[in-house]
Amino acid sequence: MRRLLAIVLLIAGLATTETAVASAHAVRVAADPAPDAALTVAPSRVSATFNEQLHPDFAAMTVVGPDGNLWSDGTPQVQGAVVSAGIRPLGPVGTYTVNYRVTSADGHVVSGSWSFSMTVAGTGTPGPSASASAPTPERGLPVWPFVVVAAAVIGCGVIWSRLHRS
Repeated sequence: MRRLLAIVLLIAGLATTETAVASAHAVRVAADPAPDAALTVAPSRVSATFNEQLHPDFAAMTVVGPDGNLWSDGTPQVQGAVVSAGIRPLGPVGTYTVNYRVTSADGHVVSGSWSFSMTVAGTGTPGPSASASAPTPERGLPVWPFVVVAAAVIGCGVIWSRLHRS
């Protein structure tokens, strides 16, 4: 019985400790417009280039203006290691933030952002408020189901061994 308790406690302890995450996922190596660029003419697209190929599924890219509205337009496009999105003709002077979320070749989701600023006002019309369309934060898998399954497997093994003693 002590051995069973020790095994259950060991498995529960291992299941609840955090392990180091491999850092082999994609890293942004370039952006257009460049981070912290001060522009007088609005770009028609924004793009981020990564150090490896990206999965084309589930990519997200938004441009949020100084007014808190979305200025990105359309669905992001992934071509190889580059994700890009069209943007509306920009409006107010100020800082625009590009937010992205992509899936790297190894399956890890990578997200981040960078900013650029407009120094001359444009005449563009914004999209909806960015807060109304903000993505929900990612959540990892809960550990407790794995602990319960491990305990059940061990329990069944103990019961089976006791029933089949010769």
